[in-house]
Amino acid sequence: MPLKITWYGHAAFGLDVDGVKLLVDPFLNDNPAAVVKADAVDADFILISHGHGDHVGDAVAIAERTGALVISTYEIASWFANKGIETHAQHIGGGFHHPFGYLKLTQALHGSMLPDGSYGGNPAGFLLTTSGNEKLYLACDTGLFGDMRLIGEEGIDLAALPIGDNFTMGPDDALRAVKLLEPKHVIPVHYNTWELIEQDPHAWAEQVKKETSTIPHVLQPGESFQLETS
Repeated sequence: MPLKITWYGHAAFGLDVDGVKLLVDPFLNDNPAAVVKADAVDADFILISHGHGDHVGDAVAIAERTGALVISTYEIASWFANKGIETHAQHIGGGFHHPFGYLKLTQALHGSMLPDGSYGGNPAGFLLTTSGNEKLYLACDTGLFGDMRLIGEEGIDLAALPIGDNFTMGPDDALRAVKLLEPKHVIPVHYNTWELIEQDPHAWAEQVKKETSTIPHVLQPGESFQLETS
């Protein structure tokens, strides 16, 4: 099954899963790294990992314009539902068969206050298994945790890991995460949006190549990676 991932900068992604369009944490209009605006992207589904403004981003406006279904934790889904948005609530450890595949929410070590100060529940990552059995792990905003090894036992084809530090894992812990997860491919994210999270993704990629068998892919905002599985 074709699976294309497009990085929009920071932690925002577009996914095309056999023609179904997903947006993940669509922080676009106020994202200094983004090369597209919120009114230029399409979506059938929107995935929100946690409540911070640089992840909720423009999701309300995009969902209102496109009619996309918002998928998140119960607390965040309820927040969107109160704004008249169609939602599907899940929680950490729970999965559901959506039209684009089986989506399970994983733990993430982070916070989750919503932009208006509302309680955002627990942050999450996303583990997607497509009908073609491709496995994509979006760690989202998190620190390193040992149970990444359990996630890796799923057999990850592609992982996206934050490397920015200060708010999330930095390069060293993200390298350790690669060793725990053992994905076939990895994309670094959540870096260089602001000076506070400046990192050298190419130096990190070289360390990944040197110390693991995982293939790193450093994308520029707006660039895509097509996952090819046998």
